[in-house]
Amino acid sequence: AAAGAVNELAAQHSPLSHQNAPACTIVSSVIAAGILTVGWIGDSRAYWVPDDRAAPSARLTEDDSWAAQMVAAGLMSEADAYADERAHAITGWLGADAHELDPHTASFKPDGPGVVIVCTDGLWNYAEAAAELAAAVPPDAAVRPLHAAQVLVGHALDGGGHDNVTVAVLPFPGPAGGAGPS
Repeated sequence: AAAGAVNELAAQHSPLSHQNAPACTIVSSVIAAGILTVGWIGDSRAYWVPDDRAAPSARLTEDDSWAAQMVAAGLMSEADAYADERAHAITGWLGADAHELDPHTASFKPDGPGVVIVCTDGLWNYAEAAAELAAAVPPDAAVRPLHAAQVLVGHALDGGGHDNVTVAVLPFPGPAGGAGPS
């Protein structure tokens, strides 16, 4: 549905719109029956941050990017790949000019309560590692998710943010213990 909506934007413009078609990345998270599911295309990310900060945080997604492909193929170290000027060139996106759509999904059953952070590179460029991002998340994020998202946007802007900064914070297990979808 998201791909169709982005493609429709291209159809509403001139016949040459395929040369500079509207495009975007996407990341989503759903909680149902105590299971956390994420889906994504591109370089927008999802992170797990447990309420017990002694437990490890984790990045839940893998980028569709040049750098990620180089690392996955064993051609470069992560540090070298991300230092390259091509690092953030995305290899997957939604849009009329996108290659065959191959959305990614993954499901998890966290050991305890926490929050899922879904964000664009406008945030994670300033807190890329899961531990770095977790350090920027307020301790009351699960009960004040909007405030936590605002704090994270502020973190990116204070770091010199120059890209779009989009952040959502989803408490887990969510309302009513995660019994229904969130």
